[in-house]
Amino acid sequence: MGHKTHPLGFRLGIVEEDRSLWYSKTNSYPSFLKEDYKVREYISEFFLLNKVSYSGITNLIIKRDERKKRIYIEIQSVVPGRIVGKSGAFLRKLDEELSILLKNKKVLINIVEIKNPYTEASILVDVFMKKLRERISFRMCIRAILTRYRMHNELKGIKVQIAGRLNGAEIARTEWVREGRVPLQTLRANIDYSYKTAQTTYGILGIKIWLFKGEILTKKII
Repeated sequence: MGHKTHPLGFRLGIVEEDRSLWYSKTNSYPSFLKEDYKVREYISEFFLLNKVSYSGITNLIIKRDERKKRIYIEIQSVVPGRIVGKSGAFLRKLDEELSILLKNKKVLINIVEIKNPYTEASILVDVFMKKLRERISFRMCIRAILTRYRMHNELKGIKVQIAGRLNGAEIARTEWVREGRVPLQTLRANIDYSYKTAQTTYGILGIKIWLFKGEILTKKII
């Protein structure tokens, strides 16, 4: 029986930071955790409901200041203009709706642009999914991902895995390709990981990408 560990959770507190940066008393911890979950779900659904074709969000960090009743939300995206909207329309609407969702709390949203999109595993997975929906062969999709990976010398390795009824086969299988080093058991290794599912005419395909960005020898201080 295989034991699988999430690459980011495995390195949490060593080379990876939490996505929710706050402290609380024991009795308020569950409610804060539930609020964080609601915020993340609401933001992802907000752009779908407003027909934003692609938000390009790679990370979402939540911070709290309970003394001032404030919640700081940092949205990291490769296309911040689509999140902000024309003259800031989407951003204002999102701010208003989150303020209603989180009663009696001030919401402060900060948009951060990711300048090198193809160094993010989640963006590469999105590219993979887009090509699969265009009915491109999964092997051609893998080659396209590897081509984008080779454009960045700072990346040390990549592993791409796809599972399901590949090319409409009757029996599901798993195919994977690795280039360079991807040391998953090395705690100091800076591994970026993303997993998403693609809806195709043949069924659901699971896509996983691991990116090795080098080794971190000094611990980050939050």
